[in-house]
Amino acid sequence: MRALRNPKRGRAAAAAVLIVCGLGLTAQGAWIPAKAAFAQVLLERAFARTLASGHPEKPWPWADTVPEARLSLGGESYIALAGSSGQALAFGPGHVEGTPEAGEPGTAVYAAHRDTQFAVLGRLRPGDPIAVTRSDGTMATFRVTGSRVARWDESGIDPRAPGRHLALSTCWPLDAVTHGPLRLIVEAESDGQGDARSD
Repeated sequence: MRALRNPKRGRAAAAAVLIVCGLGLTAQGAWIPAKAAFAQVLLERAFARTLASGHPEKPWPWADTVPEARLSLGGESYIALAGSSGQALAFGPGHVEGTPEAGEPGTAVYAAHRDTQFAVLGRLRPGDPIAVTRSDGTMATFRVTGSRVARWDESGIDPRAPGRHLALSTCWPLDAVTHGPLRLIVEAESDGQGDARSD
């Protein structure tokens, strides 16, 4: 009888371990989107304070970045942070360093994770509107001109290109579960209609 009980106990223990591991992986998978969604609430409040005061306001005391713009695209609205470090992108889109502010001459570039805010990039089509409200209250409006896939180190984006452009970038393919070198880049041009303060 003992010999029969041990295999049952072993299978039960193995099943329990697998269940615990599965729950752990599920919780880990839900953590990033949940953190990004909750952070957007705090970022929205900090952005409202920034617009009201005219000074950058941190979303939480230990934050190493500040809200820089509100991106409105595909029926969604997200607060973008200054910088595109991994720490910033964990909470929302980031304005890529060395690129102009939206609405200024050149190409403003924003990046975000494909499984949080920039999952919406897959739904954008040529002609779709994008609005960017900067922290100084200026709103710049754009129209999507197209999208393409490129290696992260061969994006072809020129921050000093003539005109006023916008590029939104996220990892590709959108449904992948591992990191890779490809990026989906959605490109847009200023439509010149919303380049004014939105006080």
